Amino acid sequence: MTTIGILGAGHIGSQIARKAVQLGYNVVISNSRGPESLHDLVSELGPRARAATAAEAAAAGDFVVVTIPLKAYRNIPVEPLAGKIVIDTNNYYWERDGRIPALDRGEATTSGLLQKHLPASKVAKGFNHIRWTDILKDGTPAGTENRRALATASDYPEAAELVTKLYDEFGFDTVNIGPLSESWRVERDRPAYIKRQTAQELKDNLAKAQRTI
Repeated sequence: MTTIGILGAGHIGSQIARKAVQLGYNVVISNSRGPESLHDLVSELGPRARAATAAEAAAAGDFVVVTIPLKAYRNIPVEPLAGKIVIDTNNYYWERDGRIPALDRGEATTSGLLQKHLPASKVAKGFNHIRWTDILKDGTPAGTENRRALATASDYPEAAELVTKLYDEFGFDTVNIGPLSESWRVERDRPAYIKRQTAQELKDNLAKAQRTI
């Protein structure tokens, strides 16, 4: 059975964990406060889930979801993630993260920063432009009319394919933006951010995005 390592147990990480165990995945989840602080969440998730340190969750996952504040991305363990697909949910909130000039100038992307930090991993954008409350309630079976779509981006086709598979299991269509250098199109404050949209609507909103805002 596939194990998902989840680094970050906030709103997004907890919701992904809930849906993952419903789908039959095993989950190893961590946060910055230590495994003991996740007792209630793990009890809710049941026997398919356990709490761990970040390094342990990274090592345990067949693939890993990173869902922590962007300002802490350099704390992500590097070695345990070597060779693995890493799904990055990060968004840049300068009010929380502090100013990052390369992002302010449109010279980098949030997922691109993580990819540089994890040079031996295969980073893909995922779950960054959906409200956490919608992850469990907006998914519908494949082929449903007006099915909600989410975007991904990666420099590695196999990473984008994994996100596409996971999105479909969660109940969403996928629009592949292309490489991480294009992932800014779905970042904060762009037309595609947070909206409920079909695949065609998402494509249209991605095309409207401006590099700097």
